[in-house]
Amino acid sequence: MTLRGADRHADRDARSMAEAVARRGYGKLVALLAMRTRDVAAAEDALADAFAAALADWPERGCPANPEAWLMTVARRRAIDGARHRRVGDEVVNQLAILADEIDERETGMLPDRRLALLFACTHPALEAAIRTPLMLQVVLGLEAKTIASAFLMSPAAMSKRLGRAKNKIREAGIPFSVPEREELPGRLAAVLEAVYAVFAEGWTDPVGGDTERRDLTGEALFLAQLLVELLPEEPETLGLLALMLYAQARCDARRDAAGDYVPLSAQDPATWNAPMIDAADALLHRASAFNAIGRFQLEAALQSAHVHRCRTHRPNWDEIVQLYDALHTIAASPVVAVNRALALAERDGAPAALDALEPYADDPRLADYQPYWAARADLLARVGATAEACCAYDLAIGLARDPAVRRFLQRKRLALSSASG
Repeated sequence: MTLRGADRHADRDARSMAEAVARRGYGKLVALLAMRTRDVAAAEDALADAFAAALADWPERGCPANPEAWLMTVARRRAIDGARHRRVGDEVVNQLAILADEIDERETGMLPDRRLALLFACTHPALEAAIRTPLMLQVVLGLEAKTIASAFLMSPAAMSKRLGRAKNKIREAGIPFSVPEREELPGRLAAVLEAVYAVFAEGWTDPVGGDTERRDLTGEALFLAQLLVELLPEEPETLGLLALMLYAQARCDARRDAAGDYVPLSAQDPATWNAPMIDAADALLHRASAFNAIGRFQLEAALQSAHVHRCRTHRPNWDEIVQLYDALHTIAASPVVAVNRALALAERDGAPAALDALEPYADDPRLADYQPYWAARADLLARVGATAEACCAYDLAIGLARDPAVRRFLQRKRLALSSASG
């Protein structure tokens, strides 16, 4: 066979292989690319470029052992290049999609999970600290603005505006997204921890997995927290966060009885808790305390540990719990901390003292739609005999409850209060 004939033969083989791959896998390849680019037309263009590259490359170098993987790699690179030269849709999402593909291209990296890398990429110093965590929750972890707003005690409209302003700033200032170097990670850690915990808390509100969107959030958050501990084992707040989440998750199955009704912590049977998980949390909290650098998540984990100890031993430790809330309020003051501190005060000093502690927050707009506040207020008012006010607070708590089991629990308490006063 002449050289020219051999070239024609190789060209024919390459074209046949490309056509076979196109018939067999074109739709799948476009779908995979579109998942990354969020743009079907751009995915089709990139794949067309990859097929053209195959026709130029395969006759000379030979058909690859895995033609689909070769085409996917080339198409992905074309998609990255194309996204760099156009600005369509959500600029932040586009930038992070490009970064995600670049992370995949490297295959190995300093960070063990692509989502973790993207979370740290959202902590650029040019971004305001208050927006970093909401941005991660939306563009990396996929939560809706209304869900993020609830986690930050804001209205959905206000959170949407905040996210919009942040994205405009990113676009106008040309803030780049990149995975920080290892030595930069501790300085960027706080917002990442906050995002991971917010995801866990959102999943925690749906313990029976009735909401498809929230069904896997607790597992995903626990996975990311474990990776953070492995990545930064000498950061006490990573240890504290994982401990906090494990203490909570250990009680997950005990929050519902056989009929599916809500069981509050005070009524749970500690024997039904996951003891190995609690032991693991104890060990993590002990490791964290050795660094003598107290932080929010360590204090929250210590509070969970104190609750576990009280329920297991039946020995009141409310003074210790109030002190822990005082320390938490000093370093991470929030209305949520104030509400939980008030409930502990009620056990130590009585319901009137708890209501006095909540008085400064009576008109706080951040608590207007915060269901646990109204449930706590209803209980405290009922204890001091303010039945009418308690019933109004119960009505608000019932209306705000997303969990049907919690709603039924509150309805029973309100009915019992109304019956007793009648």
